[in-house]
Amino acid sequence: MQLRLTRKLICAVLLGGCVAVSPVFAGEPSGGLSSAEQSNYLAELKRLYLTQNERQALLAHSNDLLKTYALRAAYQVGQAQRQDRLYQLSVTGPGELLLREEVRSESGTDVAVRNQRIVLFGVDPYVRYDCPASGIRCVLHNPQDGSPLLSIVRDHKGAAELAKALSFLIRNLQKG
Repeated sequence: MQLRLTRKLICAVLLGGCVAVSPVFAGEPSGGLSSAEQSNYLAELKRLYLTQNERQALLAHSNDLLKTYALRAAYQVGQAQRQDRLYQLSVTGPGELLLREEVRSESGTDVAVRNQRIVLFGVDPYVRYDCPASGIRCVLHNPQDGSPLLSIVRDHKGAAELAKALSFLIRNLQKG
């Protein structure tokens, strides 16, 4: 039920953004973002999450997208070791994000948690992603060094929206 509601809210934001402005994908940094597009996007997120704080809206939207597009064991048909991969972002300080990764076995008995601190000052704010045609997942890359940061279910639109939200969040955190 929550997943369906989250998807409907995300679709409403995306459709509203598509009517007002042309789409820009964070995976393609050559285009750049206009200030009008940025302000429209942020205004829609603030309205959706009922806050006046851009950072809180971006963080909530990013975490909702991570829940919606989580790579679950149920999607991994035919894989030897099926696992749930769940992520959550939090702000730990000026210019820092904490990425919490939780990996659960299919049975739910084995749980591994890993925290990764990401320092954002001086990095390119554009988050890049890959969705290989032969795989079951999309990989978003760490803006610091281009290494794999997190994996979500293979959904190009979901990966593009998550990369866009993370790019805006990184820019917001780089401001201090």
